[in-house]
Amino acid sequence: MDEKRIYTTVQGDMWDSIAYRFYGDDKQIGLLMRANPDLLDIYVFSAGVPVYIPELPEEDDSDLPEWRD
Repeated sequence: MDEKRIYTTVQGDMWDSIAYRFYGDDKQIGLLMRANPDLLDIYVFSAGVPVYIPELPEEDDSDLPEWRD
């Protein structure tokens, strides 16, 4: 079941802080931005903006060495 997760921003939220909050890593900014193309012109969010939080894609283990399987 693919349930959409929506986060409602608070004043001062930024892409990196939202990514860190949900993924524990601000490097997932691109994932958030691709999922919310209508919000790309926002750098610092005001309160009350709904942001779709997609699930992290599953890691591709196919290129890992055999001992890492």
